[in-house]
Amino acid sequence: MLIAAAVVLVVVLALSVLAWMQVSRTQPKTSGTLQISGLSAPVTVVRDDRGVPDIYADTLGDLMRAQGYVHAQDRFFEMDLRRHITAGRLAEMVGEPGVETDRVIRTMGWRRVAEAELPMLEPSTRQALQEYAEGVNAWISDQGEPGDMALEYTVLGQQNPDYRVEQWSAVDSLAWLKAMAWDLRGNYDEELTRARLSGSVSESMLSDLFPPYDSESHQPILSVDEWPPRAGSSSKGGAQFVAATSRPSSTPSPKGEPAGSSTPEPELSDDETRRVLASTQQAVDTVPQLLGQGEGIGSNSWVVSGERSSTGKPLLANDPHLGISMPGIWYQVGLHCREVTAACPLEVSGYSFAGLPGVVIGHNADIAWGFTNLGPDVTDFYLELVDDDAGRYMRDGKQVALTTRREVIKVAGGDDVEMTVRSTTHGPIMSDVLPGVAEAGEQGDGEGVADQAVSLAWTALTPSTTADAIFALNTASGWDEFREAARDFSVPSQNLVYADTEGNIGYQAPGAIPERRDRGDGVTPGELPSPGWDSRYDWQGFVDFEDLPWMLNPQDGVVVTANQMVTERRRPYLTSDWDYGYRAQRILDLLTSEEKVTPEKMLRIQDDSRNEFAPTLVPHLMRITLDDPFVTEARDLLAEWDYTQPAGPGEDSAAAAYFNAVWSNVVRLTFNDDLPTDLQASGGSTQMQSVTALLGKPRSAWWDNRLTPGLVEGRDEILRQAMVDARLELTKRLGKEPVDWQWGQLHTADFEHQVLGGEGVPGPVRALFNRGGYEVAGGSSIVNATSWDASKGYEVTAAPSMRMVVDLGDLDASRWVNQTGQSGRPFSDHYTDQADAWASGETYPWGFSESAVQEAKDDELVLEPKKE
Repeated sequence: MLIAAAVVLVVVLALSVLAWMQVSRTQPKTSGTLQISGLSAPVTVVRDDRGVPDIYADTLGDLMRAQGYVHAQDRFFEMDLRRHITAGRLAEMVGEPGVETDRVIRTMGWRRVAEAELPMLEPSTRQALQEYAEGVNAWISDQGEPGDMALEYTVLGQQNPDYRVEQWSAVDSLAWLKAMAWDLRGNYDEELTRARLSGSVSESMLSDLFPPYDSESHQPILSVDEWPPRAGSSSKGGAQFVAATSRPSSTPSPKGEPAGSSTPEPELSDDETRRVLASTQQAVDTVPQLLGQGEGIGSNSWVVSGERSSTGKPLLANDPHLGISMPGIWYQVGLHCREVTAACPLEVSGYSFAGLPGVVIGHNADIAWGFTNLGPDVTDFYLELVDDDAGRYMRDGKQVALTTRREVIKVAGGDDVEMTVRSTTHGPIMSDVLPGVAEAGEQGDGEGVADQAVSLAWTALTPSTTADAIFALNTASGWDEFREAARDFSVPSQNLVYADTEGNIGYQAPGAIPERRDRGDGVTPGELPSPGWDSRYDWQGFVDFEDLPWMLNPQDGVVVTANQMVTERRRPYLTSDWDYGYRAQRILDLLTSEEKVTPEKMLRIQDDSRNEFAPTLVPHLMRITLDDPFVTEARDLLAEWDYTQPAGPGEDSAAAAYFNAVWSNVVRLTFNDDLPTDLQASGGSTQMQSVTALLGKPRSAWWDNRLTPGLVEGRDEILRQAMVDARLELTKRLGKEPVDWQWGQLHTADFEHQVLGGEGVPGPVRALFNRGGYEVAGGSSIVNATSWDASKGYEVTAAPSMRMVVDLGDLDASRWVNQTGQSGRPFSDHYTDQADAWASGETYPWGFSESAVQEAKDDELVLEPKKE
């Protein structure tokens, strides 16, 4: 036994040494000197105790090259994964599990669009992208095998030993913008949901499911007085249209022009239409969540003027709400030209994407800016009538040839997968993506046009110059230059808030927003899939930048954007699917509650956990007659609740836990029996607004549970049952004493590695890469927007991906925090060293001046030109 124990000990020690050697060889060098090729002069990289680098160089080319090198040091596997996803080449890394994703991305052609964008960019932007790529490649060249670059390659190498890392390119960086645009694209979920429910629920029920925005209770970003459109500006069109799911008609349009062919065409089956739409939704949902998906994807950003600020200068806050992941989405960095000139203009600090040069959100020496998702309707689905045998589709009464191309997907450890991408004038046919989908749309006996298909029109599939906008924002020195930079920010369309050291604040809505004709049938353009066979439903171009909403120095000295309605004006049409404004109104109320706003208050607002929907629902819950003391004991928690949702112990936390459990059950009992299994309600702001209206309709059909035939429930029965079910649920999960319940025990943030963190990966491997169990305050549609999905559980699905508050009176007094940490390397000290602060609402100093950076210095690395 002693000999056996000794052998085991030797084996364990040997494996530990090997593991340590493996981990050690992938850790970046962050002090001393390194030589990299292509530099014209030494570059200094100063890191603080959280590993955040500030980079100093003499030329813009050296600065970009160094940023590429530093990004690769900390996050190369993440960069490599992203470029494989955005190119539709994930299967080359992970094998068969990546094929479905590749089919979707290849169908949309993200990389093809990025390749078309590169020559459109300004020469300076192309040069910066190239220098950045050379910096990444310098790092790649300094490494050995893939296993020397990241621990993930060692694990994946067990099944894919032939994988080799390719050189980085400028297009690899640009393609990431497509992924960014995809996850922030707007209302495609709502459009498909409406179409799939049409006919299966009544029109009144559908209207209740997507209620109108309540602009009286939740103020839009701009009032009608703050943003008048240009004189004479208007959207184009105004023709009368047939319903989207009706058959093509030979009836003349109101203009007397034929809307379709006089040749009889097959009827469209509602069941088959819903089936092909469901298949399309399944296809687009296959795309990995790189920034996140669902109603929790949004952001808070606001700015107060110097007159409203305790410092006498503007204050700007931003916390984008995105999916949670390991590592976090953002990479903090400072980029400094030692002497700021026209040739080397960067003096900027903020949040970047690993794989993309420059700073996306942050500030320079003169201005600061923040983003929230505008969420405009930039995607439309078109029902197409396709003759598969002839390779043609119906268009204004004629059959037109489909555009096709062949794609070959390489699969690690498997055979190549060949696919044909078909497109109409509107865009790629998404219902072709998954095998068998074409058969799902088959209608007739094969004569004439027999199949339905669904194509996608999306603004991001048109090449644009968004990359120019990023660099222009980094160097802008005032409002006019800021607006010119925003002009190029095509996709994804964002709400941009602005502040400068001169005291100005402002707002701009940029982006490519499609112009659509009015349908004339009471349906807002873009709310439902349109008939592709009728060209009058086509986009009519894009809204002119000068017609997009903007504002400079509002009278009240405050701009708040939190994904709410931008303006009540109907021109230009942006969308009808806004976030319903609970967060936005709470922020505005807090900002205007005192005469002066301090930097500390800005930080407290970001951490605010009050549930603004609870005051609507709780009074109804308290009026329900309960005969069981067991349930009454839990409901009593709500009697003195202040509607906040802290994570730790205490009565408020117990009340928050019970309220959210009740809400989850209200959502389930009210909505999900009428919805397809893949469209279960999440419990976000849409359902909150819907239930607000339904509470005044106690006999609405939504309250009746279809799963209880013979029994017709009303509002009070559903609310009573939700309280009973919530009491039973929390007793099982958290114990029998309600006062001991804690919201944080239910509401945890778990950071999962995108490739090696899922359930299909062995537990010990997942444990290497995943981190979790962070109890967090807040919740859905709360300023501290740690969203959860009522159809899946209470765990966090989206959250503030970072937080920042910029003090334009003293940039060195600004504060920030990242979601996890700077490093993507599991054994790095900076893998999760910001996560505890993030979870508890704390922030760190954000030094900008060279003296502040030096004072915070923990490591210094000098990159020297390599002697060739």
